[in-house]
Amino acid sequence: MTAEPIEIRDGHSADHVCSCGDAESETAVLDGRTIPHAVRHAAILGALGSIRPGFALDLIAPHDPLPLLAQLRETQPGAFTTSYLNSGPEFWKIRFTRVN
Repeated sequence: MTAEPIEIRDGHSADHVCSCGDAESETAVLDGRTIPHAVRHAAILGALGSIRPGFALDLIAPHDPLPLLAQLRETQPGAFTTSYLNSGPEFWKIRFTRVN
């Protein structure tokens, strides 16, 4: 069984490397609605761990991700700023910008 890569932007996976420039984009997009619930937090935290300082990840979530935000504050205090780009009711979109 082969696992599908997590799509983060325009159909490219996190290990995407080519000359199109997506690997150097300052903001990646991760649609958390496509990640199975059992591994959702771990997958999102893994994606956030790959973001370099000054870069960002826009997370699309099926609900307000307050438990994820609390977990991130506990495990990586001060590492990210967060801002809501959309606040429901159909989906939430939050920008996580790595500070350090």
